[in-house]
Amino acid sequence: MTGRPSAAPLPISPQASAALSNWLSHLRAIDGASERTITAYNRDVAGYLAFLAQHRGGTEGMAALASIPLGDLRAWMAHERARGVGARSLARALSAVKGFTAWTADRTNGTDATAVLSARGPKFRRKLPRPLSIDGASDIIDTAADQSAEPWVAARDRAVLTLLYGCGLRISEALGLAAAAHPLPEVLRITGKGGKERLVPVLPVAREAVAEYVRLCPFDLAPADPLFRGTRGGPLNPRLVQAVMEKARMQLGLPATATPHALRHSFATHLLAAGGDLRAIQELLGHASLSTTQAYTAVDAARLMEVYASAHPRA
Repeated sequence: MTGRPSAAPLPISPQASAALSNWLSHLRAIDGASERTITAYNRDVAGYLAFLAQHRGGTEGMAALASIPLGDLRAWMAHERARGVGARSLARALSAVKGFTAWTADRTNGTDATAVLSARGPKFRRKLPRPLSIDGASDIIDTAADQSAEPWVAARDRAVLTLLYGCGLRISEALGLAAAAHPLPEVLRITGKGGKERLVPVLPVAREAVAEYVRLCPFDLAPADPLFRGTRGGPLNPRLVQAVMEKARMQLGLPATATPHALRHSFATHLLAAGGDLRAIQELLGHASLSTTQAYTAVDAARLMEVYASAHPRA
């Protein structure tokens, strides 16, 4: 079981509640954390604080929260595992707890947060994304565009999927484009997770696909309105993109991992396989950590051996 099961809420001291609220406000205002991240951190740290209130039998002030001993932290982790929380979810929760503890320690004097900050999270096997082949990516875009008899809907679906594969966009980023983005420039400024901006080159095929969609779209595309529309004129729902991709992959006999997000994986993998620099790909994807980019890319052993043979001085 990998998800976090529901549990009866436990009391949190006013001091702990205020500290959590202030930390979340800091993340939102200073670090630009998304509301989804804020919600997850609030849930994880609130559960941690509730456990401490019960485990330690009293309220906790700021100094106490910043200097929780390792034994108490391990007791919380054991409690979470006993509730059925998976290793991945617990690792995420521990990361949130460390962030909260570090912030609290910075605002108190004479506290030692070493025990919490040095704690190791549970090990888990990272699920590697499964990219499509180059032909598979092209085939699924063409097949997805054939799902609708409405020419403008077919052009829309082709344009969206081409942006995912040709520019490495997240589906939320593609559907978040305003009509003012058309005609697409050679380099597109994208606002990704946490409000972070990045510059993404736009291939001619992507510009042409979007231009064809705009030409056929029956709705008035005011500059501030969403670029991609549903059949009733409202913003395009990402579930519709997922549904058309599902139909296409079933027709092509592709696995369930052939999702819209797999096109983004494929973008990174195919760039790396063609000799792209990992750091540059990290920038294109908008990843804060290089390790995240490494998990999004997959290069076969033959390609790795080819690079080794051509680059190693003793080869």
